[in-house]
Amino acid sequence: MARQIFRERNLSLVMVKEGGLLFESASSGINGLLQAIDALNGSLHGSSVADKVVGRAAALLLVYAHAKEVYAATVSNEGLKALEENGVPVEYDALVQQILDRTGKNICPFEKASQTIRAPEEAPEKLRACVENVRKRI
Repeated sequence: MARQIFRERNLSLVMVKEGGLLFESASSGINGLLQAIDALNGSLHGSSVADKVVGRAAALLLVYAHAKEVYAATVSNEGLKALEENGVPVEYDALVQQILDRTGKNICPFEKASQTIRAPEEAPEKLRACVENVRKRI
């Protein structure tokens, strides 16, 4: 259901649970995931998620939120590894070595920030700080 809504509405993130839509977003980056975690907190436990791009940062947030399963249009090697190591089944269309920034020349700043995260519980706070740093630079 998440994948169907994701594709039909051309969204970047869809979360469903028990046949109902929990959250949807057209936001790019990890903003949508952070918004869903803030708005729904424990309600995401056991949800099915469809996300446009899942790197390690997004994967750690999905593990933190206790997603039951994930579909990614694009997943990075590190994102796939984080999901699999935490027992989250994942399907994807494209597997890439790493997630790049908007210029396509450098690694995504959220992926850089996620390299220092050792446990999913650290992810929301550290990635929110990264979002703020990126906003300050814009």
